[in-house]
Formats: sequence, structure tokens, C-alpha cells
Amino acid sequence: MQLMRLGPLGDERPAVRTDDGLVHDLTPLTADIDGAFLAGGGIARVREALAAGELSPLAGAETLRVGAPIARPTAVICIGQNYAAHAAESGSPPPEQPVVFFKHPNTVVGPYDRVLIPRGSRKTDWEVELAVVIGKRARYLDSPDEALSYVAGYALSNDVSERAFQLEDSGGQWSKGKCCETFNPLGPWLVPAGEVPDPQNLRLRSFVNGEPRQDSTTKDMIFSAAQLVHHLSQFLVLEPGDVINTGTPQGVALSGRFPYLKPGDTMELDITGLGAQRQDLGPAFQS
Repeated sequence: MQLMRLGPLGDERPAVRTDDGLVHDLTPLTADIDGAFLAGGGIARVREALAAGELSPLAGAETLRVGAPIARPTAVICIGQNYAAHAAESGSPPPEQPVVFFKHPNTVVGPYDRVLIPRGSRKTDWEVELAVVIGKRARYLDSPDEALSYVAGYALSNDVSERAFQLEDSGGQWSKGKCCETFNPLGPWLVPAGEVPDPQNLRLRSFVNGEPRQDSTTKDMIFSAAQLVHHLSQFLVLEPGDVINTGTPQGVALSGRFPYLKPGDTMELDITGLGAQRQDLGPAFQS
């Protein structure tokens, strides 16, 4: 099953899509898909309700906007240079410890929403990533072996970046190039962790204007999803609903092999079993 949020921006309603493609209304169970829902055993309750035939089809679901599958998270934690080939194309050696930065939670938008090129941008870039969504509070975990039990599920994420802001105007950190509005399309759905047998065996791809850009697998991650959850828990408390963007493979514009994004371009991304996204690039922001 896949958990979704459907409807206008700011007025999404929770839903669940079953493997036959039918979408059911979740409002009898919860007002939204958020940290409280995940921490309160929401995924198990959805399974039980589906098995009991207690959920009704959501009329007109196919006509509704698809929102991010998690209501505004408390935190969006990102991992940089977590694929060796991407680190190399960025001009850096593979990191010995995870490189951590943050995106403002209000960057999270739906998987088909327009992405806005920020005012003054010269180097807007794409990044297909596996997103890990936390399901229960994680602090000082003992080992990576227990880390995945704290994961609610997985989603497809686009860590859109403005490289000049990130690297040239950074002041020593990356977040200026990561936090522009609309810079984190997420979804189309959240797949429960139990339905992703191996998060380190997923194919990730991205395309710009139909031309291939990235094509890799999560096997190539330097630090696995389990290692990242364990590592982060040593330095901060992970809360239910938090999103971890786990890094991107090679094939971004920063490599110098491809042009940066411009108004009118289209990004398409997919990850095995986690769905696909498509975003048009809006015109440069004008106040």
C-alpha cells in the first residue's frame, strides 16, 4: 500500500492507494498523515481497516492534486556527497563521516508541483534521492542494526539546489542553496518500511526535458539508510515525521556535463517501487 495526501495545497486529505490502484479515503482514521499519525501506529491501523473493508473509495481521486505524502515535517535533514561518484564529480573525496545539512521544512511540496527558480539564480540543479521518513523518536541508538525499526517508510525526493547560493555565496554552509521555496518535491506516496525489503537495492533515475541525467542504485550509497539513522541519532533527536534525504548519485549539472535548469525545463525522477515525479520549472522569481 501507499500513503498519499490529495487535494489543494494546504487542504490535502489523507488517502491510501492499494496495489490494485484503488485509492481509499483515510479521513475516518486520521485528519492527516503526519508525525502523530505515524507515532500512534497509524500504518498498522490502515492495514487493519483495509483488511476489514472499513475504508471507502475516494471519489474523484484521480482528478485531485497530489501533495507531499507527509504533512509539513518538523525537520528535513539532508546528507551530502553520499555516493562516491557524485563526490568525485563535485571535486571532493568520499567523506569519512556523513555530511549533514538542513532544508527548511517549507521547501516540501508535491511531486508534480511547479518548482520556482529563485530570484538571482544562475545554477539551479536537480538531485534524485531516497527519502527516509522517521516513525518513532530515535535518540542515541545503539547500532545500525536497530535503526530501520525506527523508520516509518520511504519516499522519492528531489533535493533541488542552487549551486551558486550553496557554494559561492555560502558563508561556509550549504543551506542558502537548499532552502529556496519549492526546493523539495516529495512523493507521490510514502511506502511503509515493511514493504521495501531492501532500501539499499533501489534504482534511482532523473531526466531533464526527457534526456537521461542520473541512473544509479542505492547500493552505491557510502552510508546506508540504517547507518544514517543511527549516526544522526547520536547528534540530534529524530522525531516522527522527520524526513532524511539520503544523498544523490552522479549526473547533476554541478558535474559540468549538463546545463543548469532554466524556466520551461521539465524534471522527471523515479525510484523503483516509490513512484515517479514530474516538475516544470517556473520563470525566475519576480517580486
